[in-house]
Formats: sequence, C-alpha cells, structure tokens
Amino acid sequence: MLKKQSSILKKGSKKVEKISKTISKKLPTKKIDTEKLPDHHFKKVKVKRGVSGLGLFAGEDIKKGEIIIEYIGNILNKEEAEKVTTNQYLFEVNRNKTIDGSVRWNIARYCNHTCDELGNAESEIKKGRVFIQAIKNIKEGEEITYDYGTEFFEEYIKGKGCLCRKCKK
Repeated sequence: MLKKQSSILKKGSKKVEKISKTISKKLPTKKIDTEKLPDHHFKKVKVKRGVSGLGLFAGEDIKKGEIIIEYIGNILNKEEAEKVTTNQYLFEVNRNKTIDGSVRWNIARYCNHTCDELGNAESEIKKGRVFIQAIKNIKEGEEITYDYGTEFFEEYIKGKGCLCRKCKK
C-alpha cells in the first residue's frame, strides 16, 4: 500500500491559497510576498554544493523556532520498510509508518548531518509528519544541518568518516 505523500499535501494547499487571497483583499495597502513555495516548503531554500557534498541552504533569513521544510516521500508500512535495505533516506515516523525520502521531489533530504552543537536545525514529528525546524537563527546562504542521531551515524556515517565541520577539523 504505497501512498504518495504529495497527493496528501496538495489537499491542504488550496486552503493556504484561499487564506492568502482573503488576507490580501483585507489588507490592500500592505505588500504581500506572492512568490508561491511548494506545499512542503515553509521557507526559501536551495540545494547546492556544501562541505559534505550536496546540502540544503537557506534562501532567506530564518528565525529560531520557524519551520523550514517538511521531509516528504512515499509512505511505507512496517513490512515495506523492512524490505528496503539500501536506502539511507528512510525516516521512521513511528513503528508502523516510515517515509521514503529518496524521491527527487524531497529536497529536505539534502539537509546534511552535523555532530552535536553545530547544527542549526532539528527534525520534529508532528501528527505523523516530519518537519525540519530552526533551533538557531539561520542567515541567508547558510547551510541547514542537524544531528541525524546515534543509530543513523553508526550505520551509515561512522564507517566512511563524518564530514561535518566539527569532525573535518
């Protein structure tokens, strides 16, 4: 039962569009940024080469506590996720739901790992969805990074060597 998360997200985008039109009608004198971000983007971001390969970078200043982007992909149940052995983009939401973030339309997968206090973001699970949220102020052009956790580090990073700023020194 493979479900595309993008079809779930599209249901909510019409509400956001309707709300922004209502706001712009009520506030005709105030200029509103009309650049439409994809449904799962909350802040402008871009993928480009970073210290650890491709990374996700802030396309605007982001304040501490703001949601940056949602980690999206095909939704797998427990049995489907256990069959996948070569994918490092699986994000376990709970014991019965895993997001396969390897799809190209999930640019949140480009947030690189960093050890300890150097990260400026963290992943947060809310109502079965995964969001990347700023834990520090992030300036435009700065790479967005967070600690992937011990289990992921041991399985995928340790053997190859960590490339984060802390370990690369």
